[in-house]
Amino acid sequence: MTHSQRFLARVGGIVLLPLLAVACTQTASGPPPGMTAAQAAAYCSKLSWAYGEYVASGLGDSAGDNDNTNADINARLAIAQCHEGQTGAAIPVLQQELRRNKVPVPPV
Repeated sequence: MTHSQRFLARVGGIVLLPLLAVACTQTASGPPPGMTAAQAAAYCSKLSWAYGEYVASGLGDSAGDNDNTNADINARLAIAQCHEGQTGAAIPVLQQELRRNKVPVPPV
């Protein structure tokens, strides 16, 4: 293995490790406590819409981050989790990303 191949393998592992850890720990997440599955799905959709409308479109304030790539990946993973019904894992991430970008979190 060449030096560049070892470097790419190491960098790839560093980038994927947090994503794999999140995915493995949050795959069986149903609705948050106090919410039915339907309520959680509707709220998750509302948060996903707000993220797409205000943050992903560039209207939010990224809190001075020069590189918010990880935050964007986490939010996109959370949106995918919403679609898969893993709302308990997705809702807190989306709420955090909205707050981080100074976008009001929609009420439940």
